[in-house]
Amino acid sequence: MKKKISQWNLPFRYAMGFVVLIVIVALLIYAREAVKMLVIAGFVSYLISPAVILLNQNTKLSRTAAVNIVYFSALIFLVGVPATLTPIFFDEIKIVAQDLLDLSAEFSAMLSRPIQFGGMSFHFEQLGESLAHLQDTVLTPLPEEALALLETTSVNVLWFLVIIVSVHLFMSQWPSIRDWMVDLAPEEYHSDMRELYKRLRNVWMAYLRGQIVLMVVVGIVFTIAWVILGIPGALVLGVLAGLFTLVPDVGPFLAAAFAVGVALLEGSSWIPYSNVIVAFIVFLTYLVLINLKNFFVRPLIMGRSLHMNEGLIFIAIMIATILEGIMGALLVVPVLASVVVIMEYVRRRVLGLPPFEDDGEKRFVAPPEKIKSAAAA
Repeated sequence: MKKKISQWNLPFRYAMGFVVLIVIVALLIYAREAVKMLVIAGFVSYLISPAVILLNQNTKLSRTAAVNIVYFSALIFLVGVPATLTPIFFDEIKIVAQDLLDLSAEFSAMLSRPIQFGGMSFHFEQLGESLAHLQDTVLTPLPEEALALLETTSVNVLWFLVIIVSVHLFMSQWPSIRDWMVDLAPEEYHSDMRELYKRLRNVWMAYLRGQIVLMVVVGIVFTIAWVILGIPGALVLGVLAGLFTLVPDVGPFLAAAFAVGVALLEGSSWIPYSNVIVAFIVFLTYLVLINLKNFFVRPLIMGRSLHMNEGLIFIAIMIATILEGIMGALLVVPVLASVVVIMEYVRRRVLGLPPFEDDGEKRFVAPPEKIKSAAAA
């Protein structure tokens, strides 16, 4: 005779569920920095996963082989190329740094004596001393500051290793992770979870399409801007600005650094000023354009890609930027759309309605008229 398995009573199950929820929330708060790194790893995995799917479906390669090819190719591109180019530009970087230091020294010397203008004398000696002191502080950091910098760099290297290993884990094990999450629900709700996953995937794929459109727009706009300013290699710099749009936090900084570096080294083909002034103009231009992209172009493109109100997306991006910086601004739109999908499912279940209003095929996809117009173009 089969022995009957004892079960927890309903109040105890609810109590234990509440305790588990509290423990999970506490762990997430305590390890929020690690959670942020795992989110970055998940986002990177999501960005390059379409290449894995394409390779897996159009070749005889297994998913593991496709993941390894795409993963290590991306790793070589993101890590190997900068590491290879750094020695090439090292001498130029030293020259630019020395030019900046010499310019700072000349400026400090000029401010150390009265400036005559229109029969009047202007004294900026205190400002010159402050500038010289700032330069000395930057050039001769204290040993404890150097140790702090070394410690920060070491921690960042460790986080980078966590990210790259997590990316490979997410890409290679995603089918198992997805099935595990579906199995967390009771068996009678498995079909709901699979449909909900499909709809959330549509959200993120629509977001990826919007990101690609945004990347192309940014690349074109910055290429035109650098051509107008007469910056050598305008096309390459524009393409880099578009590509780096996908990289949280570091991407905009690298794109600006490349453009400013070229301006410092080469100057402009027609602006009759020193390379330093040209670089300053390039930097201001970049700040204006990147903020226009973040607060106007991105909400417009993402609103149309995800069929959401552009004003709502603008507000969400502004709040996320204030709270979490560029990383928050990058992820807030698909997260917000995902929350809408999940809350709609919960609402319908609570009200006793069918879990999904439609088959979801028309949600977060381009309307037929846009597809036809794009095909005609």
